[in-house]
Amino acid sequence: MSAKSFDVIVIGAGPGGYVAAIRAAQLGLKVAIVEREHLGGICLNWGCIPTKALLRSAEVFHLMERAKEFGLAAEKISYDLDAVVKRSRGVAKQLSSGIGHLMKKNKITVVMGEATIPAKGKVSVKTDKGTEELAAKNIVVATGARARELPGLEADGKRVWTYKHALQPPHEPKKLLVIGSGAIGIEFASFYNTLGADTTVVEVMDRILPVEDAEISKFAKKQFEKQGMKILEKAMVKQLDRGADKVTAHVEVKGKVEKMEFDTVISAVGIVGNTEGLGLEKLGVKVEKTHVVTDAHCATGVDGIWAIGDIAGAPWLAHKASHEGVMVAELIAGQKAHPTDPKNIAGCTYCNPQIASVGLTEEKAKAAGYKIKVGRFPFIGNGKAIALGEPEGMVKTIFDEKTGELLGAHMVGAEVTEQIQGYVVGKTLETTEAELMHTVFPHPTLSEMMHESVLDAWDRAIHF
Repeated sequence: MSAKSFDVIVIGAGPGGYVAAIRAAQLGLKVAIVEREHLGGICLNWGCIPTKALLRSAEVFHLMERAKEFGLAAEKISYDLDAVVKRSRGVAKQLSSGIGHLMKKNKITVVMGEATIPAKGKVSVKTDKGTEELAAKNIVVATGARARELPGLEADGKRVWTYKHALQPPHEPKKLLVIGSGAIGIEFASFYNTLGADTTVVEVMDRILPVEDAEISKFAKKQFEKQGMKILEKAMVKQLDRGADKVTAHVEVKGKVEKMEFDTVISAVGIVGNTEGLGLEKLGVKVEKTHVVTDAHCATGVDGIWAIGDIAGAPWLAHKASHEGVMVAELIAGQKAHPTDPKNIAGCTYCNPQIASVGLTEEKAKAAGYKIKVGRFPFIGNGKAIALGEPEGMVKTIFDEKTGELLGAHMVGAEVTEQIQGYVVGKTLETTEAELMHTVFPHPTLSEMMHESVLDAWDRAIHF
């Protein structure tokens, strides 16, 4: 059987792979995409999108409980977890089928199955009908990542869950332990805590949300605790004893091991890249700590093999994967393309309150040798935040004192995941404080706090 020939074969149809395929097709290349499970990958089916649908339900429920504050009446408020999950799955399904439509529209050949790369320029796909052989000069590996499992703390889908089980819960958690306080852990802790679960978060580092600015982490922790969450920092789950309807966790805090009982445990301790079974090492592709080593342009060093998204290392974000997908497609088509600068990629966490950041934290800016100016502005000083009933939050901006360059921006509070993009555009355009100060922000909006935070770095804030 002769191999079907293409210009580009993309392995993995997540937000890195499907975007790479579309951009390559737009540039006139003949493209095939291989996917073993769902078009849209983890992000659309089991990650970014369905979690946001769940969190939206929790947010509406939380607002219903606050109805009286807004002069409204809502009695006997309750929720139906099955219906909440059903809505979330429906949203994911709608978007996943949308990807199928985009593939057709762009004349991309979709092959469902498990891919291996037996040799340079060759991809072999095990489908439910047998094996299909494909050939292309360029192969883009976009196979993503999966949840890291720690020995002894592995998920069983009954009482100990990964994010996948948490999205389709077999029962409703009443007493929940979340291991890990990165974005995934905190989002699920926030969701189930809002629905009334007695929630404990265990974090091995000295603070929750360890990649965020320390001041923002501290502020968020205070809000979570106000909502009834228990947070244990510098703590470690050493062992889980599983029963039929409960789990006893052995948690080491300050050198002492305490036994704590829960009915559900969610493990969110990071991710590992899906590098196995592709045959990458045999081809000379370097894999370190489950991630493919690439240069700034996502080239692996083996001619014609590229790697994008989670498999190519941090930051593990869908929007970073998509951007790399476009860049690689353009490079394959012979165009010039700028590498992605991680310092201009925002991170967003959709807990309550939301958290969003871009660039350097205060600690990292100082460690990099910058003399800095820092501005802050609280939500309580903003008219729109008070009108919304969301007075808890802050915006923090960090500048190079010498040049006025915006080094980093960090936000916690209502809708900050939508606002951060203003600072991202600013950073991409290499803005300084002067341009941001001269920008007229509309009133009344939450975005005015972004302006005030910049002004505050130069002791010029108006409303605080």
